[in-house]
Amino acid sequence: MSTETYDVVVIGSGAAGAMAALRAADRGLSVLIVEKAHKFGGTSATSGGVLWVPNHQLTPNDDNRDKTLAYLDSILGSGVNRERLDAYLDNAPEMAKFIKSLGIPLAVAAWPDYYATAPSARTDRSLICDTFDGRELGEHFPLMREQYNRFKVLGRYSMDVMEFFSISTRSKGWVRTFLKMGWRYWTDRSTRRITARDRRFTMGAALMGWLYKHVLARRIEIRLDTKLDELVVAHGQVTGVKVNHFGRVYEIGAKHGVVLAAGGFEWNQELRDRFFPVPGLTRHSSSPEDANRGEALIAGMKIGAATEHTESGWWIPTMHLPMASASNFEEIHQAAFDVGRPHSVCVNRNGVRFVDEATGYDEFGKAMVADQLKTGANTPCWLVFDATFREKFTAGGIMPTILMADRKIPPDWWDHYIFRADTLDALAKKIQVPAEALERTVASMNGYAKNGVDPEFGRGGNSYDQMFGDFNVKPNPCLGPIDRAPYYAVAINLGDLGTKGGLKADAQARVLDGSGRPIPNLYAAGNNAGSPFGNCYPGAGGTIGPALTFGFVAANDIAARAKAEEQASRLQATG
Repeated sequence: MSTETYDVVVIGSGAAGAMAALRAADRGLSVLIVEKAHKFGGTSATSGGVLWVPNHQLTPNDDNRDKTLAYLDSILGSGVNRERLDAYLDNAPEMAKFIKSLGIPLAVAAWPDYYATAPSARTDRSLICDTFDGRELGEHFPLMREQYNRFKVLGRYSMDVMEFFSISTRSKGWVRTFLKMGWRYWTDRSTRRITARDRRFTMGAALMGWLYKHVLARRIEIRLDTKLDELVVAHGQVTGVKVNHFGRVYEIGAKHGVVLAAGGFEWNQELRDRFFPVPGLTRHSSSPEDANRGEALIAGMKIGAATEHTESGWWIPTMHLPMASASNFEEIHQAAFDVGRPHSVCVNRNGVRFVDEATGYDEFGKAMVADQLKTGANTPCWLVFDATFREKFTAGGIMPTILMADRKIPPDWWDHYIFRADTLDALAKKIQVPAEALERTVASMNGYAKNGVDPEFGRGGNSYDQMFGDFNVKPNPCLGPIDRAPYYAVAINLGDLGTKGGLKADAQARVLDGSGRPIPNLYAAGNNAGSPFGNCYPGAGGTIGPALTFGFVAANDIAARAKAEEQASRLQATG
C-alpha cells in the first residue's frame, strides 16, 4: 500500500533529476527526489559540469539550428531517433534560458566541438557554470556529493577549468594560481572549523550547487539512502515506485509521473558483459564507485520498456593508482588529456599506435574498442613518455616532477603502476611490448615531431587537439620528441564517464515499450535513457546538456498533462 503520494517522483539526484524536480515544482507540482546514495548530486556533481547547448543565444553569435544540424549530420551514425534529436535542439536553448532566469551564472566556454574539422563545428557551444559557495546550501552543504581528488590540488583545493589547465600544463602564472588557491582555502577559517572540504564548489559541483540552492528553496524533499526496487503499475500505467530504505521496503505514489534519472549501468558487470562488445571492468569507470548499477534500467525492462544504444559508454581513458593513505586500495584517475600531450605516444600491446592520441576522449575509447576487436592487444594500452613529459605534465594520477619527483613515488608503485627504464628497449621488456616495434613507433613519432605533421593519424592537426597541447613546442604543439631518458610507461584502461544507452524514450522523454508506445506516466532522462546522439559525443557537455534538457522536457510534459487532466475533471464535475 502506498502511504504517501506526490505529483511527481524523481529517481536520482544528478543533473537530470534536479532539473526535472526544479521545473516540475516551478510548474506547480509536488515533487520528491529519491536518491540511493547518502549524498545527493549524482555523477553530475563529480563531473566537469559542462553543458553542450548549440544555438544557445546566451551571447551574440551566428550559430543556428541549421548549422548545428549540418555539424551533427556529418558525425552521427545510424539509428538516431530524429524526433528526439529535434526535440533536443529545440528545447536545449529553452532549458539554458530557464537556468539563466534563476540567476545561475552560465558562461560560454571556449571549447572546440569534438569533431573540430566537421562542417559547422564551433568553439562556443559548450557552457559552464561559475563557482558556487557550498555554504549557501546551509545544513545540506556536507550532504552534496564531493568532487574527486583529481579535480583538486593535493586532494584539498578545488580547481575550476582554467585553474586545472594552468596547473596541469604548468602554463605561465601557474605558481601564482596555485598559491592563490592555497591562500583562499586556508584563510577561510570559518569553514575550516567545520570541515576540511573546500567550500568553493567548481565544475560539476558548481552546477549542482546552484541547481540545488533553488531545489532547496522550493522545499523539495531529497530522500537519501533510498533505492529504487521496482516500478508500481496499475491499470496499464505507472502509479508509483517501490523503494528500499535500509531494508524497509515501501511504496510511494506518483499521481502524474515517475521520472527515471538514476544514471547508467557502468558499475554493473553483468550488464556490461551483456551489452558491450568489449565489456571492460567496472572498476575502470571514472564515475562514483559502485553508484550507477542500472537499477532504473532494470526496473523499466521488467515492465516491458525498450532499450537503445546500450552497446557503448561515454568512453574516457583512465588509469588506477593506490590511494595515498591506504596502498592496498586503488582509485581511478582520468587521463583524458594526458594521452595527447607532446613527448609521448600511446601503443597497443604490440607496440603499435592505433589512434590520434589527442583526439576527444570518447573517440580515443572507441579506438581502443576497435583495436581490441581487431588485434586483441588493447584494453589496456600503454602511454609511453620521456623525462621531458614527466617534468611538465600529469600522467593520470602521476603528477609532474615538481610536485611528485621520482624519489617521492612509493616503491610499491614502480613496475606495477608506473614503469621506468634508461632505454626504450629495457622499458619494452618491462611492459612486455615487442622492443623493435616500440622503437620503430617512437622513431616515427620523433620524425613527426621534427616535421610537425603526423601522417598516420593527424595528431595536432585541428583546433581540438591543439587546445590540450603545449604551444611552447614547435611546430606542432601536440608532437614533441620522445628522446630524453629515463623513459616511462603507464597502463591506460578503457574507462568511461557512464553509459550512452538505456531506456528508449521519445521526444517528450516518455519511456517506450517494445512496440514503440509510451508507457503511461513513465519518463527517463540522463544516462538511464538512450543518448539523443546515439554512439556519438559531439562536444564537451554532450552528457549533461541532454540530461538537463530532457529533465526539463519531462517536467513540462507532466505539467501539461496534469493541467489537462485537472481541467477535464472540472468539466466532468460541472457537466
